[in-house]
Amino acid sequence: MATPRVGLGYDIHRLAAGRRLVLGGVAIEHPTGLVGHSDGDVLLHAVMDAVLGASGLGDLGSQFPSDDPKYAGADSAELLRRVGSKVREAGYTVVSLDATVIAQEPRLGAHLDAMRSAIARGLELAPQGVSVKAKTNDGVGAIGAGDAIAAIAVALATK
Repeated sequence: MATPRVGLGYDIHRLAAGRRLVLGGVAIEHPTGLVGHSDGDVLLHAVMDAVLGASGLGDLGSQFPSDDPKYAGADSAELLRRVGSKVREAGYTVVSLDATVIAQEPRLGAHLDAMRSAIARGLELAPQGVSVKAKTNDGVGAIGAGDAIAAIAVALATK
C-alpha cells in the first residue's frame, strides 16, 4: 500500500475596488476583488499549494512564477487543471482535500457547493473528496476589517 502524503496550502490577498472577486473558481458579486498577479483566487491558490505539496512538486510560485508576465491575469481555474495534470503525471492521486476561506465579507455560504464542484472538476476528483468551508475573522486584523481574504487547504495524496 502506498504511503499517504499530506500537503498544506495558504494564501492571502488584499481586496481593492475595480477587481473582480473570484473564489474557488466562482465569480462572486462584490464591490471589491482580490489583488494579485493572476485573478487573485486565494482559495484555488491554497488548494494548488496543498496538492503540489502532497505530491512533492513544490509550490504554486515554482510552477507558475508571479514575475513571469505570461501569468499576469491568469485564470486560476485553468492553473488548477494544469496542476491536476502535473500531479497525475507524477503518479499521485489526491484522496481528499479540505479547505477553508477566511473572509469577513461577503458571506460565502451560498457559494460553497459551487466552489467545491469547481475544485473537484479542476482536479478530476469526486465531489465527495472535496470539502470547502467559510469562516469570518471576527473583526480581527486585515481580514476582519474587510481589507483581505485568506484561505488554507490540506490535501492527502497517495502514489
